Amino acid sequence: MSYRDVVSRRVLTWALVAVAARMPVAMAPLALVFLVRERPGGYSLGAALAAAYVVGEIVGAPVLGMRLNPRRARPHLAAGLLAGAVGFAGLGAFPAAPAALLAGSAFLAGAGPAAAPGGLRALLTSLVPGHAAAQALSVESMLTFGVWAVSPATVTGLALGVGPHLPLLLAAALMAASVAGLWFLPAGWAADGPDGPDGPDGPDGPDGQERRDGRDGRGASRLRVLARAWPVYVTGAAGLSLLALAELVLPALLDQRGIAVGWAGPLLTVMSVSSAIGAFLHGLRSWPGRLRTRSVVLMAGMSAAVAAVALVPGAPGIAAALAVAGLLQSGAMLTRNLSLREVLPPDALAAGYSVMYAAVGAGYAATGSLAGALLPLAAPSTAILAGVALTLVLTSVGWWGEIRAGRSAPGAGTAVPLGAAAGAEGAPVGGGGDPERRL
Repeated sequence: MSYRDVVSRRVLTWALVAVAARMPVAMAPLALVFLVRERPGGYSLGAALAAAYVVGEIVGAPVLGMRLNPRRARPHLAAGLLAGAVGFAGLGAFPAAPAALLAGSAFLAGAGPAAAPGGLRALLTSLVPGHAAAQALSVESMLTFGVWAVSPATVTGLALGVGPHLPLLLAAALMAASVAGLWFLPAGWAADGPDGPDGPDGPDGPDGQERRDGRDGRGASRLRVLARAWPVYVTGAAGLSLLALAELVLPALLDQRGIAVGWAGPLLTVMSVSSAIGAFLHGLRSWPGRLRTRSVVLMAGMSAAVAAVALVPGAPGIAAALAVAGLLQSGAMLTRNLSLREVLPPDALAAGYSVMYAAVGAGYAATGSLAGALLPLAAPSTAILAGVALTLVLTSVGWWGEIRAGRSAPGAGTAVPLGAAAGAEGAPVGGGGDPERRL
């Protein structure tokens, strides 16, 4: 296994577009806090604006993602990203606007581009050979964690050094640049196999009208097809709930330990860098075991590492635990994305990725709310441990769902993976060369 099949001019172009589209997403929560922190009740207002932004993402991802046309995705993606750029520009240009107007702009900034991560992921995997899908997704993970590693410093430096509105104006400019960059990429992607866009059940095939009406070639609604992947969505929500614990409770935990709160930023950077390294390592080879088994193992290890963050007394121990959590988090993310490729037919992947995006946002919000409710009543370490317990419950539910779906698939007694229940011909999607077929 290597990254040779992923290295191309088109993938490099995709990477530039993806960075421009995702940097604003990574910058948004902290930038919203800095934007209004000097107003009366600024921190509470900043938290409310960040919540409006996340709600926009949760609502926009499934609604817009399900409307993506695989063959002609560019206009949909461009419109969403342009709407996001308008939302960010409104926030940066009118920082003294009434709170309701700012909340509306934040909601638009979150909802408009919410389908873009799923669409760009599906587009990336269409740019590489089928057997290099795992490496392509690893590259995407490295890129994502790299963006999240540099965004806090970028926001802080611009907000404190120049002006609190500047990070949001930069976000608007980057998102607008990503719209222009889409025209240097293919207009869409083709679904592989007989059920692809050009196959007998595609838009141009005999059953094309049924697909255009939002139904797959076998009469199941698109929503029903996406619902088959619910265990993967639950596991995805569990994964980001741990990230919420690390990000939202870490400053309070450091204060509890008598450690300067200023160490929160560097410690989270350690986690992001470790995640990028983990993504690279996970893409170097095929890993043994079923995807669902690997997912449970990685989530259990990540939960143990985050629990260690709550228990170790000093900054070096916290840094080490966060580094282990980041290393495992990237593997868990890659495993979830590969699981979706097994579960869903190719023409539903972008929509599935978008639903996953909403699910992980919901997991982040739920765990953050739980931690916020517990902090006035219990120590930060206790809040983290309660969040870890919630994560383990969600992981168990997702694992049970995958086992149940695998047993109900045709030929389940012969170790058929979960994707067999959703593949067009009762087999995992992606062709004989895909790494997930060999697991």
